[in-house]
Amino acid sequence: MPAFTTRPEILGTFGVVASTHWLATATGMAVLEKGGNAFDAATATGFALQVVEPHLCGPGGEVPLIFSAARDKGGNGGRPRVICGQGTAPAAATIETYRRLGLDMVPGNGLLSAVVPGAFDAWMLLLRDYGTWTVRDVLTPAMGFADGGYPLVSNISSTIETVKGLFADHWPTSAEVYLPGGNVPAAGSLFRNRVLAATYQRIAEEAEAASTDREEQIEAARDCWRQGFVAEAVDRFFRQAEVLDVTGGVNRGLLTGGDMAGWRATVEDPLTYDYHGYTVCKTGPWGQGPAFLQQLALLKGFDLSAMGADSPQFIHTVTECAKLAFADREAFYGDPDFIDVPVETLLSDAYNGQRRKLVTNTASFELRPGDIPGFGGAPVIREKTTGEDIAHAGAHAGAQGVGDPTVARFEGGDTCHFDIIDKDGNMISATPSGGWLQSSPVVPGLGFCLTNRAQMFWLQEGLPSSLAPGRRPRTTLTPGLALRGGEPYMVFGTPGGDQQDQWSLHLFLRHVHFGMNLQEAIDAPGFYTDHFPSSFYPREWNPGHLAVEGRFPAAVIDELKKRGHRVEVDEDWSIGRLTAAAKDGEVLKAGANPRLMQGYAIGR
Repeated sequence: MPAFTTRPEILGTFGVVASTHWLATATGMAVLEKGGNAFDAATATGFALQVVEPHLCGPGGEVPLIFSAARDKGGNGGRPRVICGQGTAPAAATIETYRRLGLDMVPGNGLLSAVVPGAFDAWMLLLRDYGTWTVRDVLTPAMGFADGGYPLVSNISSTIETVKGLFADHWPTSAEVYLPGGNVPAAGSLFRNRVLAATYQRIAEEAEAASTDREEQIEAARDCWRQGFVAEAVDRFFRQAEVLDVTGGVNRGLLTGGDMAGWRATVEDPLTYDYHGYTVCKTGPWGQGPAFLQQLALLKGFDLSAMGADSPQFIHTVTECAKLAFADREAFYGDPDFIDVPVETLLSDAYNGQRRKLVTNTASFELRPGDIPGFGGAPVIREKTTGEDIAHAGAHAGAQGVGDPTVARFEGGDTCHFDIIDKDGNMISATPSGGWLQSSPVVPGLGFCLTNRAQMFWLQEGLPSSLAPGRRPRTTLTPGLALRGGEPYMVFGTPGGDQQDQWSLHLFLRHVHFGMNLQEAIDAPGFYTDHFPSSFYPREWNPGHLAVEGRFPAAVIDELKKRGHRVEVDEDWSIGRLTAAAKDGEVLKAGANPRLMQGYAIGR
């Protein structure tokens, strides 16, 4: 008997698009219908998400992309690639700079936590080398939403409500955009951001004025962003503005136009791991993606297929392996351009064979990174030991507009994600984030704010993810791609901060071990653990924590408690924001998260 689903798995042969917002999904499909390929569709979808989900991503944010092109300029068709759209710390961002301000961690909002905004350059690099459309082509849908208006989902209105006082009293540039007439715009009302529309229009015009050649227009747009009017506006604002942030003080930012001019998105090979006939591809250790791969390396020693998809043994085993992999994330991951990360060891059979011995039938309460001589370091972390404490911290962070954009489950959202496959087999997965409306003031004249990703650095010397100028923060953003039998098969991912490589892992495991189709795996009851330091301000952790959806049977929950887990039972449909797409021979498939009632998959 098939598993319950809220909607069908989408099937087709022409193209499929799945995203966290129906307007973005429609945008991507419209591009495919007009003859664009998956990479044109991805770029237009990414820009559309910046407009219609401004509480979850924005033009001033970042994005990692993982994709496979059926054909590329180098003749490497089908070879998975990663584009890093994660910007770096400003030249002035030293640990000593923050220490002089009396800080022991990077604030979660304001200007001090800004890094170079990397999303725009990443989209342009993808478009230039793998797409076929022009700058104006891919910006037009986003300009239409920003100028003509789009209906607000309830979470945008509720997010603006939480920071209304901050905007009105301290961030007037944000109030001008998000409090029209001084009021919080109502859910379902038509909302416009015409300043942002004008920014995109000017970029398109300057690109077209530079050349009639498509690629030269794209390069002109990149220059416009990095050292033209966009960079000039950011530089001017950061030099002049002093804004209230979560420290309770008024601070200037450190980012300059020079920082923006000196950075470009890069293309690299993914890290990979072979598991039960699949090769899973993830970003390098500048993201948390290798934690997904290490969980597979740990789980390879267990017979998951014999456990049952929703059994206590499955949930317990997966959770305990997650605790070990994420402890290693904290101890070893960082920007590989600056530090050596022992990735080969972390994914090796020998290392994980030893780590696997730590998994018993009872829940662990210690943070237990491995010991790899010459590598790693342990941050000083803050502990929250009860669900009540965690809820209080989340509510406080939400009211201040800090940390994870919607503070995980407390406000009901996370960031954005989409997956696209076209008729030629081009496929791409992306997790755009940063530049959240609630966590940084709008830059005058641009209509958007900047990323707060620097909060993921530690202000302790000598750690793999310690703050330093020019370093990439170890982001949580982690799209995924899997090959089956050596052929590109599936793209998948989710919003969710630290939960991304847990929720997406559960989808993958349920698909591989229990034969669930994409929609069944997405709809299955969710779970996760916070048993490791949060990547977001105020960097707390919750030992022994295990959150499960209330849809799990009482007997399952009781057994997990007997094993020692500090179980938190969440609402029935609250955990996970997944989307996925797959190419199974000539048939294309897609599924999207029903939670929050805004994610959709379409195709034909």
